[in-house]
Amino acid sequence: MGTPSFAVASLKHLVENKKDIVGVITAPDKPAGRGRKLQQSAVKEYAAAAGLKVLQPTNLKNEQFLNELRSLEADLFLVVAFRMLPAVVFEMPSKGTVNLHASLLPQYRGAAPINWAIIKGETETGVTTFFIEQQIDTGKMIAQKKVAIEPNETAGTLHDKLMETGASLVLETINAIAESNFTITEQDHTKATKKAPKIFKEDCAIKWNQNTKTVDHFIRGLSPYPAAFTSVNNQQLKIYAAVTEYATHQLSPGELVSDNKTYFKFATKDGFIIPHLVQLQGKRKMEVRDFLNGFNLEKAG
Repeated sequence: MGTPSFAVASLKHLVENKKDIVGVITAPDKPAGRGRKLQQSAVKEYAAAAGLKVLQPTNLKNEQFLNELRSLEADLFLVVAFRMLPAVVFEMPSKGTVNLHASLLPQYRGAAPINWAIIKGETETGVTTFFIEQQIDTGKMIAQKKVAIEPNETAGTLHDKLMETGASLVLETINAIAESNFTITEQDHTKATKKAPKIFKEDCAIKWNQNTKTVDHFIRGLSPYPAAFTSVNNQQLKIYAAVTEYATHQLSPGELVSDNKTYFKFATKDGFIIPHLVQLQGKRKMEVRDFLNGFNLEKAG
């Protein structure tokens, strides 16, 4: 059960290792783009090409879907980046329902663990497999693998590393369950945990009154999606890549410094953020030099 490209790697790894996949559950096709043409999920595209049976329920409690799911007689369900399952689904298979989560649980439970790990300045994260229970991301853990977060890591590069590490862990987990050669570990619900809630557009506005390192983590943690933004000349500007400069100054947070030819930078609490790759609302992504060729900066906020 999965929808985005993150889930494809695990599915592909299982197919290549000759696992008996009796069905693939993914999101319904959705209209996308200017033409509003129906677009298949990444998982459906791969599953169809691999000749796998695909189900696309809109309601996971629908009796017709549940009957079809039962008819597959799966021993185990695997969930990778899908949606919250009702108990009637995750309790169905005899060997349980396993979820792959892109963090070292119990830390960073929630919808956006990759983004939040970078935003919070972590130097390490990882992937966890666990048996699904009613409360989200709280089930008994089966296995974990750690992954280092590099100094200039973005959510995009970390996503790809965790996707591949997760695919490997999924195969190891399924083999262990098939051989009844695994132990489970209860998550520690008593200690304080960092959360990873879903990130909405309004959460992506850059707060320039913070220190440089915090802003840098924020930009990288939201790149390439959904992307941190500020405003220039009263227009929204997304920043995908930037470098830091630490310096004492008397400028107000967010104040802009630029030669209007080769660079511009925003003042932070203890230095500057110097964008390299940006996108003005309604325009394409571009390098700063190209951006400044056709845009005269007046003010920022």
